[in-house]
Amino acid sequence: MTITVGKDTANTRKTLTVGDQSVAYYSIPAAQAAGLGDFSKLPAALKVVLENLLRFEDDGFSVSVDDIKAFSAWADNGGKNPIEIAYRPARVLMQDFTGVPAVVDLAAMRDGIVALGGDAQQINPLNPVDLVIDHSVMIDEFGNPRAFQMNVDREYERNMERYQFLKWGQGAFNNFRVVPPGTGICHQVNLEYLAQTVWTDKDQNGEEVAYPDTLVGTDSHTTMVNGLAVLGWGVGGIEAEAAMLGQPVSMLIPEVVGFELTGEMMEGTTGTDLVLKVVEMLRELGVVGKFVEFYGEGLDRLPLADRATIANMAPEYGATCGFFPIDNETLRYLRNTGRDEDRIALVEAYAKENGFWRGADYAPVYTDTLHLDMGTIVPAISGPKRPQDYVALTDAKSAFAKEMEETFKRPMGKEVAVTGENYTMESG
Repeated sequence: MTITVGKDTANTRKTLTVGDQSVAYYSIPAAQAAGLGDFSKLPAALKVVLENLLRFEDDGFSVSVDDIKAFSAWADNGGKNPIEIAYRPARVLMQDFTGVPAVVDLAAMRDGIVALGGDAQQINPLNPVDLVIDHSVMIDEFGNPRAFQMNVDREYERNMERYQFLKWGQGAFNNFRVVPPGTGICHQVNLEYLAQTVWTDKDQNGEEVAYPDTLVGTDSHTTMVNGLAVLGWGVGGIEAEAAMLGQPVSMLIPEVVGFELTGEMMEGTTGTDLVLKVVEMLRELGVVGKFVEFYGEGLDRLPLADRATIANMAPEYGATCGFFPIDNETLRYLRNTGRDEDRIALVEAYAKENGFWRGADYAPVYTDTLHLDMGTIVPAISGPKRPQDYVALTDAKSAFAKEMEETFKRPMGKEVAVTGENYTMESG
């Protein structure tokens, strides 16, 4: 697709050569050299937003130079400067529940413009849209080698009209792709296939431009892709359609909570044990409406699967996102999931050139910080009421007794009936 970049009043646009490819990009160091402020201590998550403003700065129509300078003031003020900005995500992710109405709206707009004597081909999403049909396949067949294919075939039979409409939409509209049922849930597909960490497109002058991969999605757990250093979060259907049609997201420059991870997970513990402790700590601090960024030497030993698990739980700890900066693990995952080697080389070069890389000296300013030694994580269980609640396995007995007494009014000191007709279990 074509992106319409801004005026670049401060001349921050530079050229990056990686192997045989040369791309334009908007340089944060160049903005600093131009006197717009000191951005060297910004967290990587906030630099993604800053680059967005550099790329779309239009002399104040939607983004002004003062908006860019506000990020320097954010660092000077200890991670606080709630100035309203206009942020434009690179793409939109939809699942079928909200995606189908969006395509219906586009089709209705085409009908409307034809009725007015216009050209229907003028109606298209202005930002790339991926619609992933997930959670659709029902289990009619099981226990045989053809069960999966038979279930998918049955799904097409039941919803043929809807899928024919979506297939028409994919062919009729520019910047619109449909991932068919049976492929995977939208967050898995996004993480493993769609996300590129660094995106490239041609601008209105036909030049290739590189910029951070960002998105909004119509599911709260869109944040899973933050584990791959892709800034994204969930929005409602109206907000997603607005982003699809090129409208900026109006937001305040967010506070960013830094979560330092050190140490290494012990044998026998899992990413779920880790994320439950992280959620408990962040909920206690209070991070609603804030970015959370994870940093520290512990990330050198934290695989991307566990990072995605932590990022996925951002709605549970209340943050807008749970972001992991680009590092060697990001590159390893991109390579292992079959991304193009040229793209991987671009991700590394761009991140190091523009200040997004998490190296050994990575030490940005944060609004607030937390610390967790992953060596202290123990096996845990969640619940019983909410999936984000954390109970260490060693405390399971006392936690169970407390729930029986306070929630179910069945103290463990008395005889407790166990489901069945002919027996009871004596407790205590």
